[in-house]
Amino acid sequence: METVSENRSYGGTQGVYRHASAACGCDMTFGLYLPEEAKTAPVPLLWYLSGLTCTHENAMTKAGAQAWCAEQGIAIVFPDTSPRGDGVADDEAYDLGKGAGFYVNATQDPWAKHFRMWDYITDDLPKMLAEHFPLDMDRQSICGHSMGGHGALTIAMHHPERFRSVSAFAPIAHPTQSDWGKKQLGAYLGADTSTWAPHDSTLLMREKGFDGPILIDQGDSDNFLDLLKPEALAEAMAARRQEGQFRVQKGYDHSYFFISTFMEDHVSFHAEALYG
Repeated sequence: METVSENRSYGGTQGVYRHASAACGCDMTFGLYLPEEAKTAPVPLLWYLSGLTCTHENAMTKAGAQAWCAEQGIAIVFPDTSPRGDGVADDEAYDLGKGAGFYVNATQDPWAKHFRMWDYITDDLPKMLAEHFPLDMDRQSICGHSMGGHGALTIAMHHPERFRSVSAFAPIAHPTQSDWGKKQLGAYLGADTSTWAPHDSTLLMREKGFDGPILIDQGDSDNFLDLLKPEALAEAMAARRQEGQFRVQKGYDHSYFFISTFMEDHVSFHAEALYG
């Protein structure tokens, strides 16, 4: 593992690191914030999965999470959203290929060789973090935005034993019924739609739900509402009587201004689960 940079932040350390990923078959970069408490004991870990076009850097510099994680004594990791490098397949469109891994394991060419973001988030990167940093891997929670909200919800519902809580900002909530989903799931997983269902948080909510609290924030001025389909997930949560909150925030859009406004709420929400 290579240390790209480390900067003091709110008494802790914001680092950027690069490592060879077995899952993705290329070098991957991630950001990790460690609060001051990590100097003396392992600390709980919050995952932040970013959306389309993002790298590890966007949320790390724009979401304002470090201040609230420092206050709560929680580490937060910012993974990249896809494999990178000259040999990695890409597409001219912004919503497929690099920056658009969609948190699945691709089975179709040319994506299958590198696009294994599900394994990267659930297996590869956790092992790296546990080996190199003072983290309490028995206390983890996960959140994300847009495509990352989709990833956070689906990963949490498949791994409830690992994550104590899950939250999302404007998640892609019903990708099997949206152009933000049909395109990517078809490209990465193929035409058999039965392989898509395990990556749809609305379908997973109807089938199994999550054994823990959920927090969803959705802006009512989000210009991607037709693609996100938040009402489908809200209805599924209500029908299942899922523990959690689905909040519509008046006047907010899809941007990091929205995320940074409610980041304190999300960190506090996860802190309650991690320390409760």
